[in-house]
Amino acid sequence: MNMEVVWKQGMAFETHTPSGHTVTLDAPEDVGGLDIGPRPTEMLLLATASCTGIDIVSILHKMRQPLESFEMKIDGVRAIDHPKRFTAIHILYILKGDLSEERVRRAIELSVERYCSVSHSLNATLSYSYQLNEGEVIPFELQQ
Repeated sequence: MNMEVVWKQGMAFETHTPSGHTVTLDAPEDVGGLDIGPRPTEMLLLATASCTGIDIVSILHKMRQPLESFEMKIDGVRAIDHPKRFTAIHILYILKGDLSEERVRRAIELSVERYCSVSHSLNATLSYSYQLNEGEVIPFELQQ
């Protein structure tokens, strides 16, 4: 995968992705940005959640599980000192539908252990939990 990222002005950078989309990233005004796009760190969390979310939707579809709604809440903890990398990331999956809990767990397992290339590219501790049909939040423990 190849992309070109071009400085526009201030702290703003723009890219045209291989899939044909334009993305502008920027910094807040207090550090010289124009605040015309998300921060790179915000995009990293977005990419992490979206990657695993796409996997889970696809897997549940293949399992013929009728997904009514799906959202994720992602929480990232950053180091205090530079480079202020993410040290821990937690994703809460919130799913609704006539879904088998066993199949939901399997879909999450396949995504986080095998398929999500974004999360496997990170140097942070990742953790997961899920909530099915407004029930209790259940931690997802990775098999060791």
